[in-house]
Amino acid sequence: MNTSIVMLEELLEWGGTKKNVVFLLLSGISLIVSLFDPIPLPFDAAWVAILLCGLPILLEASIGLITEFDIRAGVLVSLALIAAVVIGETFAAGEVAFIMQLGELLEHLTVHKARAGIQKLVNLTPQTARVLVNDTETILPAENVQVGDRIRVLPGETVPVDGVILSGQTSINQAVMTGESLPADKTIGDPVFSGTVNQFGPFEMEATKVGEDSSIQKMIRLVQSADAGKANIVKLADRWATWIVVIALVSAGLTWALTGEIIRAVTILVVFCPCALVLATPTAIMAAIGNATKHGFLVREGDALERLSNVSCITFDKTGTLTHGTPQVVAVRSILSEHSDESLYALTAAAEQLSEHPLGKAITTSWKKDHKSLSPVDHFHMTPGKGVTASVDGVSIVVGNLSLFSSYGIDLPSSLLFEAETHLSRGCSVIYVALDEVPAGYVVLTDTLRKESTAMITQLEEQDIQPVLLTGDHEEAANAIALEVGILEVHANCLPEDKLNHIASYQARGHGVCMIGDGINDAPALKKANVGIAMGGVGSDIAVDAADIVLVDDEIKELPHLLALSKRMMGTIKCNLFFSLTLNFAAIALAITGILNPIAGALVHNAGSIAVVINSALLLTWKKHGNTEPTKKELLI
Repeated sequence: MNTSIVMLEELLEWGGTKKNVVFLLLSGISLIVSLFDPIPLPFDAAWVAILLCGLPILLEASIGLITEFDIRAGVLVSLALIAAVVIGETFAAGEVAFIMQLGELLEHLTVHKARAGIQKLVNLTPQTARVLVNDTETILPAENVQVGDRIRVLPGETVPVDGVILSGQTSINQAVMTGESLPADKTIGDPVFSGTVNQFGPFEMEATKVGEDSSIQKMIRLVQSADAGKANIVKLADRWATWIVVIALVSAGLTWALTGEIIRAVTILVVFCPCALVLATPTAIMAAIGNATKHGFLVREGDALERLSNVSCITFDKTGTLTHGTPQVVAVRSILSEHSDESLYALTAAAEQLSEHPLGKAITTSWKKDHKSLSPVDHFHMTPGKGVTASVDGVSIVVGNLSLFSSYGIDLPSSLLFEAETHLSRGCSVIYVALDEVPAGYVVLTDTLRKESTAMITQLEEQDIQPVLLTGDHEEAANAIALEVGILEVHANCLPEDKLNHIASYQARGHGVCMIGDGINDAPALKKANVGIAMGGVGSDIAVDAADIVLVDDEIKELPHLLALSKRMMGTIKCNLFFSLTLNFAAIALAITGILNPIAGALVHNAGSIAVVINSALLLTWKKHGNTEPTKKELLI
């Protein structure tokens, strides 16, 4: 039902946009016909523009003024339209209406579309649960589960509610909650969260948090509350509309009273129409969005770049953002003289080739990158949450964690454990290996850093932007990555609400915050931040839907350019506004003295609108060179 409503809204929105485009095309043609009069008509063709573009402006301005006494730019435009029509200057009236509606269309095209991120989160909510009563399994709706119920979860199923494991061992994909790239091994007594996925062995659990208290429902509420707090920025023309209307009316009234010429008063209203002012912001935003698109960014919110220009703090998720999000083998250590590191690596990769565990798959994948083949495996057995045993080339192999080795009675030497600890302290995963029940060494895996991450962080700091790491990974892994890229402020072990709270804390201290993430667990933070940027290549659909901007190809090296572009865009907007206001006041002076008539006034402020559009268009090809801040000279180009 909700999906149908969203589709209907999008259809209506497109229909409205399509109608506006048709009206503008017809109005533009009518103005050309009116100006050059190529074909004799029984009426002035400019009336087409007045009716198609002017009437909607009059209607909207009247409704706002009568119902809420809301004085916007449309009020002044309406007065100018009526005055121009009364004295017979239909071309001037049609031209003003056309320019204003063109600005409205550009503004509309920069406004964000309805997003379905919250609906996708709702779809992640488990629908059923296997509840055990006296060893009899009954499938119930997940919302009917009570605290204390005993629940069975099979491999591949989603955990229906929060709880504690009572029996069984498994690995749980917790990316929905923590963003961690690797599954967490779970056994009796360990907590599990709703919305996470059981990857391997079946287990039984006791429900501890159900319904609205469950983790997935909390995340949905976090996304909704964060989204509600991010208001759209009102366009500048409407912010200043009251003063513009007052100044225009006073100027026109005094001119009429002092000169007795109503045409001068009408000219003042025409030249004071905020056409260039209306075009100043949306044209610059659209040009900047076009520039950002060429650098791999999809800007989904019309005012996102304006908000981005005020950012002083960028918070990064780790996995999939600063790193690639997939573990790779970074070291192999053999302690047996008859087996080299390469030989141990080959046997381990062969033993893991049938494994379903992400670490096992990573070992095999890493081996295949540099080698052609693997030896065949026999007698393969996988123990969920511990590791695998197999036979390769007549050698019995045990590959797994300390718990697996303990169950086989294989004692690892303290020197080997000490070596492994140095890798563990840096946030790596260590997989131990035994050959024919003799400790043989270990394989080290870690999520590798994107090669451009360090340079990108350095460039952001050069723009006086503070980088912060917010990650669900444990402290060792977080600190290791932060040290490597040069991030000084780190917050590890973050659940979605923790990231939300940290961002709120920075905002309370006066920072504009940009959040960059890729996982479902990042959605609330992406919503809460002043600007949310999602990694589109590796990111989840929900993270993308929650973000204002999507980095389509995951090339984070382009992030400094986007920040500099946002500042350049704001500089262009300010330049446009200064120019348009200066032109308006100069035109008023000429109108008061009678030098400008309504037609000439319309053409003058039309020329100003064109100049604003051309200045904004320069953003399409702008690229940061050297200094990230635009100079005063650049802003006036």
